[in-house]
Amino acid sequence: MTKLTPMSANSDKPFDLEERTAVFGEQVIDFAKEIPKNEVTKPLISQIVRSGTSVGANYVEADDAVSNKEFRNKIATCKKEARETKHWCRMIVRAAPEMREKAKPLWQEAKELHLIFAAIHRSRSE
Repeated sequence: MTKLTPMSANSDKPFDLEERTAVFGEQVIDFAKEIPKNEVTKPLISQIVRSGTSVGANYVEADDAVSNKEFRNKIATCKKEARETKHWCRMIVRAAPEMREKAKPLWQEAKELHLIFAAIHRSRSE
C-alpha cells in the first residue's frame, strides 16, 4: 500500500503550515546568502531575513495560542510578515537585478502564504 503524504491536490506543497513556513524561512536565508553585499543591499538582506523567518516563528506561536484572540493576532502577524517579505524581494531585485530569477519563487511563496493567512484570519473572525 502506498503511503500518502500531506500534499495539496494541485500542488507539491505540504498542508503542514509549520513545516511549510520553516522551509520558507530556510529558503529566505539561503537566498540572502547569495545576494551581493554592498551599502544598499546589506539593510535589505537584514529586512528580508527578519520578515521571512518571522512568518514561521509567528505561526508556531499561533499554533500554541491559548485564546482565539491570541491566535488571530499571531495569524495577522504571519500575514503581514509574508506580505512584507514580498516587498523586500522586490527591493532586492531593484538593488541587485541579477537576483530576479532566484527571487521569483520566494515572492510567489510569500504571496501564497499571505493569501493562506488572510483566509485563516478571515475565517476566525466570523
